[in-house]
Order: sequence, then C-alpha cells, then structure tokens
Amino acid sequence: MDWVNLAGKGLFSGAVIVTASEIAKRSAVFGALVISLPLASIMSMTWLYNDTQDTAQVADFAESILWLVIPSMLLFVILPFLLRRGWGFEASMAVGIIATILAYGIGVWAAQAVGQVS
Repeated sequence: MDWVNLAGKGLFSGAVIVTASEIAKRSAVFGALVISLPLASIMSMTWLYNDTQDTAQVADFAESILWLVIPSMLLFVILPFLLRRGWGFEASMAVGIIATILAYGIGVWAAQAVGQVS
C-alpha cells in the first residue's frame, strides 16, 4: 500500500470523527448517529477486499467485528452510569475502558472458541 492511499484513509477516518464531535456539540443524538454508523467497518472491509480479493478473509473479519461489538458496548453502559452518579469524567472513563478491555478479552476468546474465526 502506498503512502498516499494510507494518508487518504487516515484523513477520511479523521474527518468522520471531527464531523461527529462537531455535530455532537449541537445535538448529542445526531453526533452519536454519525459515529455509530459502521463507516469504519464498511471502509475496512472494502479496503481488505480490494487489497486481498479474499472473500473468506472478509467474512472472518466481519464476523470478528460482530463478536467484538458486543463487549464494546460495556463502555457505553458504564460511562454514563458512573457520570450520572457523580463520578469524575477521568475516573468514569478509566473504569469503562478497563471493563471494556476485560470484556474484549472474553470477546476474542468467544470469537475464536465459539465463532471459529481466526
């Protein structure tokens, strides 16, 4: 992959994040809508297929994403729960991230053991 292609991917991905954060300043729901769209997954699967032409690899990648979306939701449960109970942002985020990392470990194990993905 050449550096121009890589830089283009990075700029596009960064633009999505900047757009979502700017929209969220005006409307939390619409900012969340933009960031919750599976744009990164769609782009990654498209680039993976374009680079490899391997549909089995794309299928494994898509299934792995599914297995790992579930544990990633833990952050979005814990963070608002703690913030609404008076915890500081940094502590709430740290607890959410640590819990999510632990859940990811379980998710990776489940994807490999149960989902049969590599």
